[in-house]
Amino acid sequence: MGDPVGEQLAQLRAAAGFYLLPGVARTYAPAGLRPVIPEWQTRDHLSVMGGVTEAGKVYTLARQEPLNGLHAVEFLSHLARAAGRRLLVAWDGSPIHRRAEVKELAAAAGGGLWLEALPAYAPDLNPAEWLWHHLKGVELRNRACVDLEELHQEFHLAVGRVRQKPHLVRSFFAGAGLEL
Repeated sequence: MGDPVGEQLAQLRAAAGFYLLPGVARTYAPAGLRPVIPEWQTRDHLSVMGGVTEAGKVYTLARQEPLNGLHAVEFLSHLARAAGRRLLVAWDGSPIHRRAEVKELAAAAGGGLWLEALPAYAPDLNPAEWLWHHLKGVELRNRACVDLEELHQEFHLAVGRVRQKPHLVRSFFAGAGLEL
């Protein structure tokens, strides 16, 4: 896609699902009793698209429906407005990223938006995957929500807590083996 020149923002992006079924970690219970976390048996989930920057910023798009290419366009448009002049987006090869509308948006940006693909089957190279791991394993662990609305709210509260820790977001780049 060409070499980005001038001021740029490295943005890595990925999609994830957050389910009503809780991600269980260690917990406590009275001696002799098994710890039980009440939950609904459902596969309802939030579909989330997000990205992190080397400056420690987090951007997300959460929907209560499966994401498609139009959501990718919506998210990229939001990033372009929020991030400013030049934007480098490195992402995986998901079909929603290869949609014609996404390519049209990149072409219409007139050199202000570069889309680069990460290697196939290499989520460990994507700092946004480290964000999802942190959200699921730390911020939302043992969290059982009654419905998607509550899960949506808890997700945004968890992202807000992560946004308060830019050093943590920068550590996702180190975890992915990327130097800032």
